[in-house]
Amino acid sequence: MEQTAVTGENPVPQDRADGADGAAALPRTWYAARSRLLTRIVGTVILAGLTVLAVALPEDGGWNFGSRAGVVLTGVFGLCFMLMLGRPKVVATRDGVTVVNLLRVHHLEWAQIVRVSLRQGDPWVILDLSDGETLAAMGIQTSNGRAKAVAAAKELRDLVEEFGGIEPTRG
Repeated sequence: MEQTAVTGENPVPQDRADGADGAAALPRTWYAARSRLLTRIVGTVILAGLTVLAVALPEDGGWNFGSRAGVVLTGVFGLCFMLMLGRPKVVATRDGVTVVNLLRVHHLEWAQIVRVSLRQGDPWVILDLSDGETLAAMGIQTSNGRAKAVAAAKELRDLVEEFGGIEPTRG
């Protein structure tokens, strides 16, 4: 599966054309590379720092094995929290779009997406859905630069226009 960071440094190669219309090959994945890297680094530093602290704590101060394990466990929770913050991505396949946000995963068929927008001041792409709801697609966000996010949003918008209203193939 092709993964593209929303950094603009991975342009769609010409050899990825699917058909005569020049559409990008699917599946296609977008994520905020800098945010993902930063959350992984910070999470690892939290875990490493608390592990070193647990080892360095004096035993005569009431820091028994259970207390030290609690400090390390706090570091594990910190790492898990940071990994959750770096989780968002958007995956486009022939069957539809999967939006992975912090806690939830949404599977959408192309026909469910009415509009893809990234307005001035929005931190990430917003999908307007056919049922009147909106869905934040946090995998395409402006944290790596607005121009790069706009380009990724345009690519997703083009795919929605190309595949929208087409029943997904099953099988």
